[in-house]
Amino acid sequence: MPVFEREVRVAAPLSEVWEFHSTGDGLVALTPDWMHLRIEETRGPDGDPDPEVLDAGSVVVSSIRPFGVGPRQRWVSEIVAREEDDGEAMFRDVMTEGPFPEWEHTHRFRADGEDATVVRDHVEYELPGGPLGRAVGPLGFLGMEPMFRYRHRETKALLER
Repeated sequence: MPVFEREVRVAAPLSEVWEFHSTGDGLVALTPDWMHLRIEETRGPDGDPDPEVLDAGSVVVSSIRPFGVGPRQRWVSEIVAREEDDGEAMFRDVMTEGPFPEWEHTHRFRADGEDATVVRDHVEYELPGGPLGRAVGPLGFLGMEPMFRYRHRETKALLER
């Protein structure tokens, strides 16, 4: 399965970067307007609506309409892991319904001194299209690189002082 990775150093403490990425609001803030993201529903692991923190077992139901073209595409993600340790944190979400046959996104955060954090995205994915999608899968980075470059630029803009 193809893998995409990208990291950025943010001049903000781990606690702030981690908190920002722990909510649906963080997802909205880091998605470019041209994706036309709409969060339809969030549920905590106990099924309660709109949890303050997206813990393991939480589900985010969203839809996108890239460039405002075509029908909205449903994207359902489940947070399958969430860990926080001394100087490190991570969470992993898996797409359970959406445009990709496979999508697993691991978000890692590591303190870099007291006032900085390294954010690392690791995505394992399979493009749609069956055998053709698998054949061109390694080229998926061409679409992911601009998206994650935007996400990292926005993370810095929103969290750096």
